[in-house]
Amino acid sequence: MDRKIPFTLDRREKKILGVCSGLGRTTRIDPTFIRIAWVAVPLLTFVSVWQALVAYLICGIIGTVQRGRVAKRDGRSEFERMEDAGGGRHSVHDLRTKLDANDRRMMAVDHHLHSQNDELAREIEALRKEETK
Repeated sequence: MDRKIPFTLDRREKKILGVCSGLGRTTRIDPTFIRIAWVAVPLLTFVSVWQALVAYLICGIIGTVQRGRVAKRDGRSEFERMEDAGGGRHSVHDLRTKLDANDRRMMAVDHHLHSQNDELAREIEALRKEETK
């Protein structure tokens, strides 16, 4: 089911106020593209930098007001909503399935370095005894 996400400021991925990351979450577009567009539009069109700054501040005010409305409508306290903030990986299985190939290789190297290898230790001891003879 595709729920409509209201525009609010996004505190987790914000750079200044969270306007671009909030717009990105609302429109399901990468916030980086929105940030680039926000800078490029005044440079490539007749919109002045001041107008873009005012528009950014207006969006920030609207996002703040909307965030308050969503919080009141939710009816839960800030503490109760902290559970939703994690939202990501909850188990070791989830963590391992979401890793890329490089992360998996690093985990294998780390496991190899930190695991006890009795056979290798016996071989090293045998070589040491041969050297002392």
